[in-house]
Amino acid sequence: MNTVTFRDFEAIEMRAGTITRVEPFPEAHKPAYKIWVDLGDDLGVKQSSAQITELYDPEELVGTQVVCVANLPAKQIGPFESEVLVTGFYREDGAVVLTQPESEVPNGSLLA
Repeated sequence: MNTVTFRDFEAIEMRAGTITRVEPFPEAHKPAYKIWVDLGDDLGVKQSSAQITELYDPEELVGTQVVCVANLPAKQIGPFESEVLVTGFYREDGAVVLTQPESEVPNGSLLA
């Protein structure tokens, strides 16, 4: 495991947001969705590619709050630009379980 300083950790902006739109992403090398996340008034809606197709259907994701890393540089994934990283945990079978606030919080809220 790599060790980071507390200063390094403080530089990461993890924010809550609500998924507003989900589309299939057939051009991705691994099964994925194109996801749009509302990160509040300051950041607006950002898009992301997420490899979460094993556990989630697009229609059930809309309205779900997730935790995103909001201050990474954009990453080009095929024809799609991913602006934030939607976080999750790998299960033993490789499926990704989304990271979600236990209770609803305002979009754009920083992880404490």
